[in-house]
Amino acid sequence: METLSILLAEGSDFSLTGMWEQMGLFAKVVLIFLVLMFVVALMIIIERLRAYGKAKRQSISYIMLLRTYLQERKMQEAVAAAKTHHESPVAKVVGAGLKEYLDGLEALREEGPDDVGDFDLVDAVNRQMERAKERETANLKRGLTWLATVGSTAPFVGLLGTVVGIINSFQGLSSDGGGGLAAVSGGISEALVATAVGLIVAIPAVMMFNAFNARVEAYQVDMNDVASELVDFVLKEGRYS
Repeated sequence: METLSILLAEGSDFSLTGMWEQMGLFAKVVLIFLVLMFVVALMIIIERLRAYGKAKRQSISYIMLLRTYLQERKMQEAVAAAKTHHESPVAKVVGAGLKEYLDGLEALREEGPDDVGDFDLVDAVNRQMERAKERETANLKRGLTWLATVGSTAPFVGLLGTVVGIINSFQGLSSDGGGGLAAVSGGISEALVATAVGLIVAIPAVMMFNAFNARVEAYQVDMNDVASELVDFVLKEGRYS
């Protein structure tokens, strides 16, 4: 109680404004950098939530249309529908496969001046969809590297501010000749604020990074499933063409 009374008597201000005024230049730079990291992470989170939401809605819509088009053998309509669902990774993969299928059928019917003979149409369709899946997976992961960087480095940036704050505290003690707690209160507040802000920035970034990774894996499963169904359709279609 006596120690607390001494601290309060010396007029230390532990409000946010008071602690900001007590901080040294380096601690302020650390906090500003952490705030910038938070803004970057927040922008990525909002952009990815919107992108994944559109991808989910358009993928469901396209899959429903695709089933009808394949049953009715409306290939051109399925390709056209894929172009209108440009936010759906599933639509882009299937659209690329269907377009390759139609182009392959046309190439098999006609002979050009540089014709090298027949080719495996199913393999061509499969390769085209594999390339499309790689592109779409990379697109789905856009921004996640930055989010992971923020989540992994923010605690260390805060720890850096903590270390500097503790150093300032010891310097305050030495300059005060071993005086009261007021000599170290500013440095301790710097250390605590820097640590807290670093954790506040890192925790949601890590949580959202893991959640987004799970979404990307779910989209990969959907792309693989629909691509496999399209390959099966091409194989069956070849038996009746």
